[in-house]
Amino acid sequence: MKTFIIPLCFIFFYLTACVQVNPPKNVSSEEKAKTYLQMGVRYMEMGKLNVAKENLEKALDEDSSNANVHNAIAVLYERIKRFADAKSHYLKAISLDEESAQSKNNYGRFLCDQGDYPAGLAHLTVALNMPLNTRKWFSLTNAGICESKQGNKKQAEIYFRQALEFNRNYAPALLEMQKISYHHRKYMSARAFLQRYLNVAQETAETLWYAYQTERSLNDPKAAENYRSTLLRRFPNSVEANKVQ
Repeated sequence: MKTFIIPLCFIFFYLTACVQVNPPKNVSSEEKAKTYLQMGVRYMEMGKLNVAKENLEKALDEDSSNANVHNAIAVLYERIKRFADAKSHYLKAISLDEESAQSKNNYGRFLCDQGDYPAGLAHLTVALNMPLNTRKWFSLTNAGICESKQGNKKQAEIYFRQALEFNRNYAPALLEMQKISYHHRKYMSARAFLQRYLNVAQETAETLWYAYQTERSLNDPKAAENYRSTLLRRFPNSVEANKVQ
């Protein structure tokens, strides 16, 4: 089972546009920490994890009481597979801000990725029910993925559909519904979910593979070959590309 990592633009929706400059002199440690935090998240988005780590560690040095910093560095440690450190910082983030739906959501997702499904779902449920959680589709999608990993496909689909009721353009939920529709042999629905996904996100090897299989099932060889060619061209070393060669 693949680990699902939500893109950083979804995890850190509370951050403003990131800049790539050092914080100005003669400002408070709290403000410096916010600047380093923004730069760290931005570098994570770019895949420059070493630079991201440097900036997030600086943010932590400037303000160790900032829950958002602990949340961000926990995600970074997940990326570099320092799972014990990630857990420690998630717990610290939650202890510093018990009203943070973001930290609860991320920690719940983390636990599910680590195979602790009951605890993960418990934290996701708490995040979902928080009054200040204005983006419930995050928690619902993560809960759906957690249920899917346990084989609870029906409950997973319920969560994904609920997520899309809150935000019909949420790419991770659309991706999961594309896969579910395909496996249920609802090929027209799978095609429709893919088109909605591509309106808001970039194609991946996985989406292209499902699109290829869907169009084959719909007896559209031209469309199927187009997806196959795109998959081989854009992701030649992927597992999915090897399946269609």
